[in-house]
Amino acid sequence: MFVERVTQQLRKPTASLLGWFVKKFLESNRILEATAVNVCDIQPDNVVLELGFGPGLGLQEAARRLTHPAGKLYGLDISEYMYNTASERLKAEIQAGKVTLFLGSVEHIPLGDSTLDRVYHCNCYYFWPDLRAGSREIHRVMKPGALMVTALHLEFLQKLLAAGLLKGTKWQPELYMEALSETGFIDVRMEEQKMNGKSFPAIFATATKT
Repeated sequence: MFVERVTQQLRKPTASLLGWFVKKFLESNRILEATAVNVCDIQPDNVVLELGFGPGLGLQEAARRLTHPAGKLYGLDISEYMYNTASERLKAEIQAGKVTLFLGSVEHIPLGDSTLDRVYHCNCYYFWPDLRAGSREIHRVMKPGALMVTALHLEFLQKLLAAGLLKGTKWQPELYMEALSETGFIDVRMEEQKMNGKSFPAIFATATKT
């Protein structure tokens, strides 16, 4: 029962003691978030989306790069607790109109077709109920030639699995890459990325549209 509760909190943190511990863990992921933002190669005037933004560390990294007036950052997370936490962390950017956060799921991204230049996320695709539905929706909101990046902490994932957590999730990167390839993405690949002495695998995919 406890293992299931922890898995639920990892999937969707709530304002509870366990949710607070999950938030603290996510806040320790700053380097992973920074890696995703860095390899995403965000340009000053890009329109960008982070999925599963958690406490907002990756949003902060991305917002710093959007120095052009046309630059815009969106965030989507299913957890109201994380939404409130990130909203407070990025209060100034939200008030300035640079950042807009949404509460919701990847299957229903509240943006128009072909809106985004970049999409990134960290350690969250395996919580999606349907990898293909999520990938298809991400593809819908991306411009032709837009880049999607996800950074992973596979070593930590394997520790969670060994502890009995994440049961029933499709955590294997190959499954996500397959879903991306089947829903309109090309050049889907995984490469090791190094930052601050740490190494993480990152999945890259480019949106293509006819």
